[in-house]
Amino acid sequence: MTVRAVRMFGDPVLRTRADEVTDFDESLATLIDDMLETMDEYQGVGLAANQVGVTRRVFVYDCSHVTEGSRGHVVNPVWEAIGEETQVGAEGCLSIPDISKDTERYEKVRVSGVDKAGESVSFECEGLLARCVQHETDHLDGVLFLQRLTPELRKEAMAEIRNSEWFNK
Repeated sequence: MTVRAVRMFGDPVLRTRADEVTDFDESLATLIDDMLETMDEYQGVGLAANQVGVTRRVFVYDCSHVTEGSRGHVVNPVWEAIGEETQVGAEGCLSIPDISKDTERYEKVRVSGVDKAGESVSFECEGLLARCVQHETDHLDGVLFLQRLTPELRKEAMAEIRNSEWFNK
């Protein structure tokens, strides 16, 4: 397994819609293993493939510190809200370090897709894992959490990004 470089805000791959996965081969399994190791290295709770420069519809997640057994991956994910209830909470991104803003997401979602072997995966989740599913699927659609912020918070976040050391390298 290999820790891959995380692409940073401003990289065009983060604004690119990822392609559906059609080949369930060793390269997909390696990508998923590498993504899990990368997410762990950077202490994240989720990571989408385009964050490591690969435009394939797959994300990994690890919310096991909150909900036991909630670590894994979803290939070709699709989610739907369960009910209308939303949550507002601090959300950050490994591709936008040190920026965290209150972001509104659905409280409960149902996600479906497949695993690295092409077998069906479907589960319902809430709280942090629901936030993670929505955030990572957004990445696969080329959407950053900044786009989900209120105009005031987006302006604040952009100012913080412009003044950050990592952005001005």
